[in-house]
Amino acid sequence: MLSRLARPAAALRRGLATTAQNNAKVAVLGASGGIGQPLSLLLKNSPLVSRLSLYDIAHTPGVAADLSHIETRANVKGFLGPEQLPECLKGCNVVVIPAGVPRKPGMTRDDLFNTNASIVATLTTACAKHCPEAMICIISNPVNSTIPITSEVFKKHGVYNPNRIFGVTTLDIVRANTFVAELKGLDPARVSVPVVGGHAGKTIIPLISQCTPKVDFPQDQLEKLTGRIQEAGTEVVKAKAGAGSATLSMAYAGARFVFSLVDAMNGKEGVIECAFVRSEETESPYFSTPLLLGKNGIEKNLGIGKISPFEEKMVAEAMSELKASIKKGEEFAKNFK
Repeated sequence: MLSRLARPAAALRRGLATTAQNNAKVAVLGASGGIGQPLSLLLKNSPLVSRLSLYDIAHTPGVAADLSHIETRANVKGFLGPEQLPECLKGCNVVVIPAGVPRKPGMTRDDLFNTNASIVATLTTACAKHCPEAMICIISNPVNSTIPITSEVFKKHGVYNPNRIFGVTTLDIVRANTFVAELKGLDPARVSVPVVGGHAGKTIIPLISQCTPKVDFPQDQLEKLTGRIQEAGTEVVKAKAGAGSATLSMAYAGARFVFSLVDAMNGKEGVIECAFVRSEETESPYFSTPLLLGKNGIEKNLGIGKISPFEEKMVAEAMSELKASIKKGEEFAKNFK
């Protein structure tokens, strides 16, 4: 299966390729934030994007004016505050949502729930009303809960399509590729590790056994590597010492996912990315696995594939936390007015 996974940096390079032409209309909700600004810059830099609609509750006119001076074809427009959100979303094919508060030292992704759950529910309600057919890419944490929230909001409005709602977990894959490459002295652009499960702590399950090229680690090193991938976000939060969380690497990963999605929507075949989606692959109703992307979103869920006993144990141990986070998101959405 993994031989078919796109090389990690390939999606980014495709996003920058001058020959590719497309007319994707992309909205970034939370465009003035730590992830939103570099993500918007990467999207503006891509010839795959013809229109870039930037939304936030502060500073978007400035961010849009700044980006609009870049000599690429995407037409950039900034939208400010809830009253301008409908106009921002009109006609969009892809909506990326990095809005919300970042983690601070000592916080888990789940600690962000109360603030970010309301933000995601409000923004996805607008999406359900004004661009119900768009691909929705959620970056806002905790992803294990914000994706169920998004699904419930779309169900409430009668426009739910599970093939078009994605929790962007690409940063876990990017980190796994980087860390494996460092340990083995490989070119990280040629390493591909699928990461399944969820997007928090022990629910992040790197399938090192399916790495391309094939790599082997002694058990103690494998456990240490796995732990580092699972806690890599905390590594950044600590290093930034209260000044934020992973923003630049997340912007890169978010752009990589969007470019892959747009490629697939454009008719490119064999595009595979992992994402946290509605799933029947395990007993968890949502689960991240490699997905074959197509014109209408998820073409086929490729499942977990053959995994090692160590990885099987991690999948089993992640279930209770995953289910609890999912239930928390669903309950929140049901009570959200």
